[in-house]
Amino acid sequence: MAKQFAIIGLGRFGSSVARTLYEMDFEVMGIDENEDRINEIIQYVTHAVVADSTDEMALKEIGIRNFDVVVVAIGADIQASILTVLILKEMGVKKIVAKAQNERHGQVLYKVGADRVVFPERDMGVRVAHNLISANVLDFIELAEDYSVAEVVVSRSMVSNTLRQLDVRAKFGVNVIAIKSGENFNIAPGPDEVIKEKDVLVVIGHNRDLKDFEEQE
Repeated sequence: MAKQFAIIGLGRFGSSVARTLYEMDFEVMGIDENEDRINEIIQYVTHAVVADSTDEMALKEIGIRNFDVVVVAIGADIQASILTVLILKEMGVKKIVAKAQNERHGQVLYKVGADRVVFPERDMGVRVAHNLISANVLDFIELAEDYSVAEVVVSRSMVSNTLRQLDVRAKFGVNVIAIKSGENFNIAPGPDEVIKEKDVLVVIGHNRDLKDFEEQE
């Protein structure tokens, strides 16, 4: 049975993850308290719901416990982020992946029950290499048994090419959901985005395909 995902917070990061998972044929529910964001994402997810994630009754009505993975991608409201993770943990959600604004925020998210914390805007220099996969991988997030998100330093052959020219989806079966260039973080980059030396690609895909992609020169 295919994994089911719920994405809470449909800003740039959350909506990118939701759309990519949906395009990979997973069942995805998008949740946000902003109706405009729900309207923007509704055709790119299986279900979309306007709800306050800090309202335990609202989450129960959604049936949030039925999802295999819940991604808390709430943006600037750190208090709402922490409270949401706490409620999800108390409700018995199987796996909680939460976005953090900074190291301290991340520490609190772990303490209140997050299984995995991601720092999409953090400087790549402080990321720990995921040496079990490849020397080029800076971080690795398992979303499901066979699917993950990885941060990969670009290879020499990629530099000066556009995403359209690289066509990694057709060649490797993975999707680029963001590009990190120094301190800049480009969510959902366009096909004409040019890859530069030392860029980091945030890619999502099947673990087998990610491994092939990470090992290219």
